[in-house]
Amino acid sequence: MTSPLITVAELADALGTDRAPVLLDVRWALGGPPGAEEYAKGHLPGAHYLDLDRELADPPGPAGRHPLPDPDRLATALRRAGVTAERPVVAYDAGPALSAARAWWLLCWAGHGDVRVLDGGLAAWTAAGHPLTTDAPAPGEGDFKVEPGHLPTVDAAGAAELARTGLLLDARAGERYRGETEPVDPRAGHIPGAASAPTTENLGPDGRFLPPAALAARFAALHVTDPARTAVYCGSGVTAAHQLLALTLAGHEGVALYPGSWSEWSANPANPVEL
Repeated sequence: MTSPLITVAELADALGTDRAPVLLDVRWALGGPPGAEEYAKGHLPGAHYLDLDRELADPPGPAGRHPLPDPDRLATALRRAGVTAERPVVAYDAGPALSAARAWWLLCWAGHGDVRVLDGGLAAWTAAGHPLTTDAPAPGEGDFKVEPGHLPTVDAAGAAELARTGLLLDARAGERYRGETEPVDPRAGHIPGAASAPTTENLGPDGRFLPPAALAARFAALHVTDPARTAVYCGSGVTAAHQLLALTLAGHEGVALYPGSWSEWSANPANPVEL
């Protein structure tokens, strides 16, 4: 398996070849600052900015705060960024890969075969002494065709079923899982039967992913044994992708995403909540 991660040194070398990857800057943070503003202040040379809220998701609604994007919406954004089926793609964000993992998952879901996330993101790139630029590249001329469904998903009913008969991991912070706080969504708590597995525990103190062996040990302790009977959710389907990337690093490919996540589940009064 090709690692879904790329190091700063590997990326710097790859950018100097005739098969340099397409770079996607997908910086985003819940509540700001806007990623486009951060991109304008400085980004990796040649990187195209993608807006997570408007291009890597459909508008908020009954399906949650970040529903999966319409395939045509996603294809338009990726082509503008120069994505083709032949060239590798590297996504990055400010550092911990919470939003870059969403781009990675979406591209894999859409059928791209060579997508990786910059481990440590922009913070690691600058810490290594590499330059940033404020020059935005011209719109790309990509030809990538989005073919949804290459990675598994579950709906609310499927998530509830796995919580009862398989394993459903809640990737939000522990205090949100326990219902001690809920800063965004209609109700506090978690899907009954789900196990708490905060995304932040996939990372070391340097903001990079833990080694595969350490991640494997983490998920073994969470009783991940059968990827086909496991799913992940978070607040709105963004940071759950980070968990899926970590699971892939640990050797657990094929775990499903619940795209609507807590933002969809908690908005439906018919859905039970556990504290």
